[in-house]
Amino acid sequence: MNQTTKTMALAFAAGALGVLVFHQGSLLVLYALNILPFAPYSFRPTPPLRIPEVLSLTFWGGIWGIFLILAMERVRGANRYGVAFLLGGIFPPIVAALIVTPLKGGNIADWLEWRHILFGFLINAVWGLGAALIYRLERRLIARGAFT
Repeated sequence: MNQTTKTMALAFAAGALGVLVFHQGSLLVLYALNILPFAPYSFRPTPPLRIPEVLSLTFWGGIWGIFLILAMERVRGANRYGVAFLLGGIFPPIVAALIVTPLKGGNIADWLEWRHILFGFLINAVWGLGAALIYRLERRLIARGAFT
């Protein structure tokens, strides 16, 4: 397996795990504090394929993780975690608002409400930072020979 393929595989895993730990974990905290009205880790079927919501989010988190880590790898030093935070907070919510919402029959205008913008950014930014940290951990474990 070449280096790019390894990076993409680790990035997918980091993005997917980032959803389960950081994205859904953030939702869990906000739900427990009665800030958000919906529970995380939902198995409600999503249109059009009726895949459980948390599994769909995990898969797409993996796909986003590839893009996030490839972009982050172009930055050196501590700034890479700021990049991961910002890219995670900006791009997935924009795609969700402008592409996913209309495809699922939703209303784009719902995304213009300030709470939706704020929480969309924060939850996905935490995911981006978490995915970057998981990727760093994966790399350290591989360097130590943990997976051989």
